[in-house]
Amino acid sequence: MRYLPHTDTDRKAMLDAIGVASIDDLFTDVPEAARLDGLIDLPTKQTELQVERAMAAMSSRNVAASHAPFFVGAGAYKHHVPATVDHLIQRSEFLTAYTPYQPEISQGTLQTLFEFQTQVALLTGMDVANASMYDGSTACAEAVMMAARVTRRTKAVMAGSVHPHYVEASQTLAKYSDVSISVTDAAPADLDAVIAEIDDTTACVVIQTPDIFGRLHDLREVSRIAHEKGALVIAVFTEAVSLGLVEAPGHMGADIAVGEGQSIGVGLNFGGPYVGLFACKDDRRFIRQMPGRLAGETIDADGRRGYVLTLSTREQHIRRDKATSNICTNAGLCSLAWTIHMTLLGEKGLTQLARLNHETACELADALSAVPGVELVNETFFNEFTILLPKNADQVVNDLARFGVLGGVPASRLYPGRFENYLIIAATETNTPEDIAVFAKALAGVL
Repeated sequence: MRYLPHTDTDRKAMLDAIGVASIDDLFTDVPEAARLDGLIDLPTKQTELQVERAMAAMSSRNVAASHAPFFVGAGAYKHHVPATVDHLIQRSEFLTAYTPYQPEISQGTLQTLFEFQTQVALLTGMDVANASMYDGSTACAEAVMMAARVTRRTKAVMAGSVHPHYVEASQTLAKYSDVSISVTDAAPADLDAVIAEIDDTTACVVIQTPDIFGRLHDLREVSRIAHEKGALVIAVFTEAVSLGLVEAPGHMGADIAVGEGQSIGVGLNFGGPYVGLFACKDDRRFIRQMPGRLAGETIDADGRRGYVLTLSTREQHIRRDKATSNICTNAGLCSLAWTIHMTLLGEKGLTQLARLNHETACELADALSAVPGVELVNETFFNEFTILLPKNADQVVNDLARFGVLGGVPASRLYPGRFENYLIIAATETNTPEDIAVFAKALAGVL
């Protein structure tokens, strides 16, 4: 018997209180096509052994990233995570660490957060970083809200080549914050369309580099023009490894840098949990409006070095409705994994890893471009690029899967009704020359 504590009377009282007639009315925003008509057809009861066998049979129908040549990216990337990372984050000192509200019993947690912030600030070329966020998309949305608070303006300009999921997350948050978001067309490779949208009412400009199609952008000119208009520049990245080679956002004039840290220390994990990176310039206006937590270093009463939660503007604390964010808790274990992996790599190791990613992508681009009918779209890229196919990319991906190759993300999945023949492909250090040869041969066969 299922445990359902609420009676029909309880449910009616709650529905009456929020002004809807039925529970189904709560799901009207979910498209009919996306809803399940009842539960998955499973037996009501089985033994533990039977359940294990049934679930194993279901999971075997999937093609895992580690079981085939894997070239999927578009915001989540397959990288090698050293076994040391998983071993360390599962130590009881970390896995069961107390939340850092009370520094006297959470010094280890606070110190790792401080180290994480330092690494993020150095990587992004910024001065201050917070203790992480849920993921890259929520970090981007929070950055837009922060810029609106700092500038006291309500218009944000987002390049159409920013990851559509990041755009949608920002639009969702902006909808209830009286912030309007203008999104330029995704097709142009340059930033002229973004610059044309900047005016005296603009709070911020949001640009991703490398963008969703893998193209690299120099932010210096758009930063100059935005600053002349009193607007802030938010630089977005989805591939943190790229910052091992690509110019840091802070060095190109960005005021805020946000992105996804999953590439370093965090596995694909079926789409999460991930770790959002958030950093900004050393400006009092920015720091006071930054969402999330900031761990700081101090000296205790006995003159010893210690760590404290320097700034925490969450809704769970006394600020309540004055909180800068309602979704700004840090992704503690994932940020720890990120810090451990970054520490193992070091500056030299990260640069070598980034160079290996780029070289592998160049080899892949050359191999695929040699397939008749395939055109490389990008003039610039790091480890991800887009190709134009002579047929529907979605169908090509399905056909490639039958050849045992997970061949990328059709752009039409991210932009429904557009870019039907465009395929976004990522290569990392995990792709071997044999993987590349298999992909090129399979693509030629499919086409």
